[in-house]
Formats: sequence, C-alpha cells, structure tokens
Amino acid sequence: MPALTHLKPDTLQRLADVGLDPARLPAHVAIIMDGNGRWAKLRGFPRIEGHRRGVHSVRATVEECCRLGIEQLTLYCLSVENWKRPAEELGFLMTLLREYLRDERAEIMEQNIRFCMIGRRADLPDEVLAELDENIRVSRDNTGMVLCLAINYGGRTELVDAVRNLAEQVRAGKLDPEQIDETVIHNALYTAGMSDPDLLIRTAGEMRVSNFLLWQISYAELWVTEQCWPEFDKTTLHQALREFAGRERRFGGLKD
Repeated sequence: MPALTHLKPDTLQRLADVGLDPARLPAHVAIIMDGNGRWAKLRGFPRIEGHRRGVHSVRATVEECCRLGIEQLTLYCLSVENWKRPAEELGFLMTLLREYLRDERAEIMEQNIRFCMIGRRADLPDEVLAELDENIRVSRDNTGMVLCLAINYGGRTELVDAVRNLAEQVRAGKLDPEQIDETVIHNALYTAGMSDPDLLIRTAGEMRVSNFLLWQISYAELWVTEQCWPEFDKTTLHQALREFAGRERRFGGLKD
C-alpha cells in the first residue's frame, strides 16, 4: 500500500471523487496490455491501427495513475516472443515506441514521473535506445510516480540473466553460494530496487500471465477485463482498483 503521507490534497480529493480509499490502493500496478490486434480486426482495421489506438490508453492510464497517487506503473510493451511477428508490424511498433518516448518527454517532466525500462537492450534499434536513455536521464531526479516500460522483456530471460550474473560472481569468488537467498536473487533481477506489483491487470480476457514478472507477481492480485487495451480507460482502471481494495491479502497466512 502507498504511504499516505505522500498524497497531496488534490490527490486525496481525486480519490474521494471516484470512491477509492487511499489506504486500500496498490502501491505498484502492472498491466499486460493485450488485444490491440483483436480490437482492430473486429473493426476492420489493420493491426497497426490497434497499436496506434493503444497509445491513447497508455497516456490516459499514466495520467490517471499519477492523479491517484499510484507509486509505480509497469507496462508490458514488448515481449521477447513478440519478435516472431511480421517485420512490417515490428517496424511500425519500433517507430511508434520511438515517437511515444519523444512526444511524452515533456509530460513526464510536467508530471514529475521517473522513467525507467526493464528488458534486454541488445535487440532494440539504436534510435529507440537513444530516446529511452534520454527519458531516463532527464527524469532521474523526479520524485513522483515511477513509470517502468517492459520492452524486449520476458520473465524467463530475466531469470536466466540473473542466474548468469550470480554464477559469474560465484566463479569470480565474489559470492558464496551459501549466501544466495531471495534478497540476493531480487537484487540480480532487472527490477532490483523496485517493489513487487500489488495488482496485475490483464486486458482482452486472457487468463494467463504470459511470461511477465514471473518472480515479482508471486503475491500480486490478478484482475482481468474482457476489454481490449484500446478500450481501457480511467473508468476501467477505477473498477480494477475498487476490486483490489475489496480483496483480503494474506500472503500465505491465515485470517485472524
């Protein structure tokens, strides 16, 4: 749960206006943004139009999470498996991503957002990496919501990279295998230093986690909507947050 002391009066008023209890908010929300292509197909549009419309949902969701005092929002933008898609679609996605990163830079600064990215950088175009790095650079001292984009990300590849990192430390004599515990593994992940998600939202009605934050969502609450991502708006976000607030989180314990 977020620390209530950081919430400003206008944030508390916004929460009251939409019927949300600040003491029952998730601190970290993660979203699997699914259904862009399905949304487009149902309307007779090319798949790329679904991705274009999906950007509007990203903007609206980021803005509303900022207004509600969410501490971190993590968005699943591109998985390692998505490289199997047609080259034309991938090219469009890279262009759209580069434009989004550039166009949203001013908004990131205005909203005091700290921007970061998780995933493998190696396969991303240089022009995309340049925009990513610039957003990270200019926002590094911001103190508001953390916006984390998972790009070229996979939960299994993250674990593989973490294991390799730890194995190298052991081989170099810098780490005793007996010292390896959950904290050591956490610190070897892409998400080192971040809190685990409290709420995982998935759109388009799919009942799977799709290789997303496999270690980190161990105790996350899952919420699925039939809406495709281009349809996702602040009203849907509020619904997810209300349902989260009504759940009892035990973390493996028993109810008193």
